[in-house]
Amino acid sequence: MSNKKHHERTRAQESSNAIERMYITMRHLFNRGFYKPMGISGETLRQSLLLLRPEIYGSIGEEKAELEGLLYVIDRLPIGIEECTFINLTSDEGYSNSHFKPIIPEKRRRNCYRIDAEQMNIEITRGRSEIYDILTHITFIFIESHKISNRVLIDESGTTTRDWTKLQSAVLSKEKLTQTEREVAITHTANILGHTFNELRAIYSSFATPSQPERLLHIVYWLGKLAIEEQINNNKRTVTFSPVLRERLGHHIHGEIWADTIKGVLFKNNLLERPIHIISANMHSVMNTLFAPSALKTSATKDIYSIYESLSKKENDDLRNKVTKEALQNGMVYIEDASGTKIDVQIFDTSKLDISKLDIQVNEEKIASEKPVIVVMDYAFGEQAYETIDELLKPYKVKGNKILSNIESISIMGKAGILEGGKGDIMIPTAHIFEGTADNYPFVNELSKKDLEGEGVDVYEGTMITVLGTSLQNKDILKFFYNSTWRVIGLEMEGAHYQKAIQAASKVRRSISPDVKVRYAYYASDNPLETGATLASGGLGTTGVKPTYLITKKIIEQIFN
Repeated sequence: MSNKKHHERTRAQESSNAIERMYITMRHLFNRGFYKPMGISGETLRQSLLLLRPEIYGSIGEEKAELEGLLYVIDRLPIGIEECTFINLTSDEGYSNSHFKPIIPEKRRRNCYRIDAEQMNIEITRGRSEIYDILTHITFIFIESHKISNRVLIDESGTTTRDWTKLQSAVLSKEKLTQTEREVAITHTANILGHTFNELRAIYSSFATPSQPERLLHIVYWLGKLAIEEQINNNKRTVTFSPVLRERLGHHIHGEIWADTIKGVLFKNNLLERPIHIISANMHSVMNTLFAPSALKTSATKDIYSIYESLSKKENDDLRNKVTKEALQNGMVYIEDASGTKIDVQIFDTSKLDISKLDIQVNEEKIASEKPVIVVMDYAFGEQAYETIDELLKPYKVKGNKILSNIESISIMGKAGILEGGKGDIMIPTAHIFEGTADNYPFVNELSKKDLEGEGVDVYEGTMITVLGTSLQNKDILKFFYNSTWRVIGLEMEGAHYQKAIQAASKVRRSISPDVKVRYAYYASDNPLETGATLASGGLGTTGVKPTYLITKKIIEQIFN
């Protein structure tokens, strides 16, 4: 028994070292300016990822291809990246003013540009976390591509199997595939990937897009084709970092423009000196909580959560437009991001709010006398959280004078992985630990477990870990954090970065009140310790609606009382 415990601990330490090596290697490659993921320069990254075997990448260490991990990654990379030999990471360098059409990945807000048949440019405007995210995803798909080439290559001259020839003819066919042809192609592809016909057919439609129904075949073919070229002709795929990106990274260029725009709008509307409450959340929950009851004239008998659920469904654009229209007519200002941070903002002037129509308890005297302002910012990404909040909390400069913002509270709501419980449960952190360092950020959270209990959702309270990337987690590390005296209840990517900026502004720089209130609450998007419940197993669907609005309601109630 004692041996087993020691062995698990050793595996956790190995994994921890692998993450540290990846982190250092990625910074080194970035400073170097280029590398070949499947060459000698990319070897440390590959070996570390294979040693780590993150949960999100499933069977990366096995011979068979990993389908759910591939789907997860391909949704976060630009369409067509599998065809490119050169991947160039750039800063915002003016491509938006060119003839190149931006390609925005399905699940990540980033502009990418297909320069020619061989090159894809990916614009990095959200800091280092975005680079780590992309490099680990690229390493994963390239490892998968070599699994394909190893299964289809017969000899060193490039002779391939019959399965590969059949897949090639299906992909290169100009005609639309019939059901029979599609199933023949799936049969050969299943052989190449080491999966059953049924497994491939089950996931096939998840890869499809309206313009590319046979996209899975296309991805497998191009990944394999470029891997074969690497092995036969030594024509290695290359990742480069533009000189401008290397020069700009870490200088808060996008964050400063973003924050100045927001403070400029607040100043113009005479809101800068009113009590300001910042909420980092999505772009719908605060607006819907404040305006859906009046915009949609909901009856008292109808459950408010079923209305929120309707608003979250893709097909209900007309309902969402009604709520947005109501909000814009009653004190909401919407700032669409033009800085490159990809973080939109809503400002709510509560003096223009009809309090009688709210579905929450309100101290009317407080609202009437203080007229608080709520600033809702969309989710930041990893280290970008530090850049944006750090800039937002700095004084606003007008004609040489510095105006301090009257910031009363900062609330962070987001999705996180849970280590106890399941999808849709709520986590209330008491401290954030920054992975890979000894840095820890304890704080007094205005939200507590009892605030959210008794609402039909499980609530957990404890320490949370801020990770370098969700794609770098494995069970061994997470079990160590969960079972040790750290007593970690969940993992996310921004908490420590937010708290670092808040502590600096309130306790060191004194640009905001040292008594600023902080609120953190997360709802579980996955449980990485449970097989089949990782992020790669799909989204939350409507499971996330109740915890999202429950947290939002409690945050607004605390602001209004």
